Amino acid sequence: MSTNTIGTSQHDPTNTDISRTVRNERLAFPPIYVVVGAYRLLTDKNLYVPTWEKSHAKEVIDIAYPTLRGLQAAFTFNVQRKFVEIFLRNSPRVTGLSNDTLFGYQLPFSITTYATLLFLSDQITYIIRVFLAKNLRIARDRAWDHTVRSRGKGPEFWGPYVEEFAVPPNLRQKGESTWESFAGSFIGRFFIRRAVLLPLNFYPFVGIAVGAYLKAVGAARHLHRRYFEAKKMTKDQISIFVKERKPQYISFGFAASLLEGLPIVGLVFSISNRAGAAMWAHDLEKRQHEFASGQLSPIMPTPNPDTELRPMVGGWQDADPDSAMKKEL
Repeated sequence: MSTNTIGTSQHDPTNTDISRTVRNERLAFPPIYVVVGAYRLLTDKNLYVPTWEKSHAKEVIDIAYPTLRGLQAAFTFNVQRKFVEIFLRNSPRVTGLSNDTLFGYQLPFSITTYATLLFLSDQITYIIRVFLAKNLRIARDRAWDHTVRSRGKGPEFWGPYVEEFAVPPNLRQKGESTWESFAGSFIGRFFIRRAVLLPLNFYPFVGIAVGAYLKAVGAARHLHRRYFEAKKMTKDQISIFVKERKPQYISFGFAASLLEGLPIVGLVFSISNRAGAAMWAHDLEKRQHEFASGQLSPIMPTPNPDTELRPMVGGWQDADPDSAMKKEL
């Protein structure tokens, strides 16, 4: 009697509906995965113990950070502060900055000191990243692996790609996809940080925010690299998948890049973001299973001037611009 009751509760459709509703709420706001990923890395013993112990990155950071910070600050702070002071003095019209004002508004701190500290922190972060590149990579991979393992999922969980939309977007706009791939690569992230954002670093917090936005989609796509590999997706499938969920990838990538852009502590967030990305991938894959099994039907597009209903299986399809032009003629 009790066994039947337990079996019924485990397969209660009401519980399934509630679980699906909660999952859809998370999928509607992907930045929540960034927050939960950071929380789990800091509080979940099953996640942070194997992540830190196996790579030994934490112990090295504990030693390297204060040592490098002290040496860097002692020998170069005054020199770099003088350089920043000269730059601001000679180009206030370009930057909109003076010693203590931003476009005429009084600030509670010295812009010169702020910019110098930011430069120093950025350099220290870069040095730590170079020396711990291998250990950080191990920690990131283990954060992903242990997050997936904590959900009780093995390699068989990741199924083939299933198209969720009745009419997938076309990939005729190559430039957009190229930029996203470039921005997510190591060279792209280095170029954005060292070239594009260098002048913006003089503005308090502006450089970090603008950089996070520019890298948003590329960073999110990079964080889901393991997900795409597990599903054995082609480049075109990845591009379509990301394009169909572009607002979600922008919001997730912006939140993740914003935290990773913070000096020094951003290295820790670069690990926790893998945990968040893995949790997001898990929910996305559960939804893929529902489409593959027929529980959910393909999503039909909203009719607009760029779509037309054709007499064939598949419903709404993108209108052919060449045929539309011929009709007008």
